[in-house]
Parts: sequence; C-alpha cells; structure tokens
Amino acid sequence: MDFTFNEEQTLIQDQVDQFVLKEYDWETRQSLSNSELGFGKENWQKFAELGWLGISVSEDSGGFGGSAIESMLIMEAFGKGLVVEPFLETMIMSGGLIDDFGSQEQKSSLLEPAIAGEMQLALAYAEPQSRFNLSDVVTEAKVDGNNYILNGYKSVVMNGPSADKILVSARTSGSQLDEAGITIFIVDAEAEGLMKTNYKTVDGRRASDLTIENVTVSDTDVIGKVNSGFEVLDSAIDKAILAISAEAVGAMEVLYKTTVEYTKTREQFGTAIGKFQVLQHRMVDMFMEYEQCKSLLYMATMKHEEGSADAKKAISGLKYQVGKAGKFIGQQAVQLHGGMGVTDELNVGHYFKRLTTVGTIFGNTDYHLKKYTSL
Repeated sequence: MDFTFNEEQTLIQDQVDQFVLKEYDWETRQSLSNSELGFGKENWQKFAELGWLGISVSEDSGGFGGSAIESMLIMEAFGKGLVVEPFLETMIMSGGLIDDFGSQEQKSSLLEPAIAGEMQLALAYAEPQSRFNLSDVVTEAKVDGNNYILNGYKSVVMNGPSADKILVSARTSGSQLDEAGITIFIVDAEAEGLMKTNYKTVDGRRASDLTIENVTVSDTDVIGKVNSGFEVLDSAIDKAILAISAEAVGAMEVLYKTTVEYTKTREQFGTAIGKFQVLQHRMVDMFMEYEQCKSLLYMATMKHEEGSADAKKAISGLKYQVGKAGKFIGQQAVQLHGGMGVTDELNVGHYFKRLTTVGTIFGNTDYHLKKYTSL
C-alpha cells in the first residue's frame, strides 16, 4: 500500500493543522465547550468557507469528491485540538449517509445547506437496549397512507441539540433483532411529537435522548429503500469509525508528546523524572501504542477506499486497537502528570475523557474483538 499523500491532501492537512495551532488554543476550546451551544458558529462558517464541510462529499451531491482519506486528515487534526464542532455528526455520519443513499431531492435539500454551513444534522440509531447492535431496533414506523407514523425512543443522539434534521432508524417490518425491516427516515427537529432531552457529555460535547410519539413523516422522507436501512446504517458507521479513530490518533499524539515534555521539567529528588529508566520505558510504550494505531488507521482507510474484501475486518481491528491504546495512553499520561493530570484546568484529563468516550462509541473493545474474530 502507498501511504504517501498527494499534493492536495498535504495542503488540506497543513491547513487544518495550522487552524488548530493558531486559532484553537486550549482556552478557546474550553470557552466553546462550556458555551450554551457547545461549539463555535463562527468556526463552523469558516469550515464551510474553506471547503472542509464538502471535501468528502461527492461532486454529484455538491461536494468536492474527496474520500475517507481527506476526512481522516481533517479528523486527525481536529483530535489534536479536541475540536468540538460537530463535523463527525453532521458531515460524516449523516452527510455521508445521505450522499451514498439519498435521492437527488434529499441531497439538494439537506447536503447543499449542510456543506454551506447552514444546516446541522444528526443520526439517531442507538436505543437503550441495543448496545452496539445496529439491528436491535424497537422504534417503529407504521404506514398511514402516503405517510409513516413513528413511535419510540432514541438514546445518545450526538449533536441532537443543534440538529435541524435528524435521521431516525425505525422498524417497518420484522422482529426486534432482524436486520431486514429497518428503514431510515428524515425527521424535522421541530416536528410535533418529537421531544428532546439535551445534555452535555463527559467529554464536553452535546447529545440528546429523543422521545418519539406519533411523529408523522412523508414517504418521500425515506432514505434508501424501505426495509433496507441496516445496510445504510452499517455503511455509515464504518465511515464514522474510521473518522473517530483518526480523531483518537490525533489526541493520542498530543498526550504522549505532552507527557514527554512534562517529564523533562518535573523534578523529583533533584532529578527530572524523564531521566528515570522505568518512566522512559512507559513513554516508549505510549509511543508504540500510538504508532500501531496510526498504521492501522492508514491501512483500514485504504482498504475501505479500495473496497477490499477484508475492509470490515480491518475497521474492527482498528477500533479495538484504538480503544485499547486510548485507555493505556490516557492512564499513563494522567499518572505521569500526578494529581494535576485530573484537574479541570489541565488539558490532559480532557484528552483522556475524549479517548475514553471514543473507546465506547460505535462499539467497545470487547465488541470489536468478537466481531474481528468472527470475520
């Protein structure tokens, strides 16, 4: 495999890295995370003006025709700054799903304003009993003439509070665990019967739980084919795993480098603790875990882009390694910083919180290890 980036990809990487370095310092990030909205509207508009929101969207849908590689580069840079703007939720999870399976009318009405920074999207697929099983759906949609009536409950809908449109999975046929019989619907965030319970997550983001009571949607609001929503979700979550893993790799890089620098200045018994061999071994282990994740990220992304037969296996292997390495690197960084490693003022604890959250989103290590071995 050739892991060399082309000129355009290198420019994108440099541009996003410079934004995070110069315009997204730690104080700015904390201010945005603690605001009522939870992210910066001005930053979101800047993402749109720079073309980042449309980079991975196909040209037929109004984007620039990029790939998961461009998304990876953006998300890795965002991970370095713990960027809280909902790029993953709006453009990769929801936008990618619409790009791949939506009708031309849906692409025009949803993707074009999203690329312009004028619309926020969210994907509501998880339910309290489903754990990480995409086919475990009890939210139901019943036919009513040319409409569907939705009833059910969705949990931890990332970017739910800010979303203008929410893509909801519901069962149109079959039993609770059947892969067949799931359909994806576009639901307006202000629809009658849709109630949000909004909250701040442990990693400083925003999410919602949705109570859906007799929400009416048109049959034109179906994404893809009726009863074929599992394939739609499965494809969207694969892309999301690649993206969030790239974010985790960026966060890991900052954590291990920050820890190395800290141990050069923190003294114990009159000596910098970075000179103690046992701690040097720990930091080498942190570096090795990070490098393994980065290598797996590149491999899995390339396999996905090439449509390789073992792409799904590579993605599960990547997610397992990201969960394992994120926990290890985060714990070591906190311990080597001592008590200050868990203070709210220092960024180390916040990186650890995000890596811990990433480890559970879209399936934890146990889930993906089982999936990897079954594949």
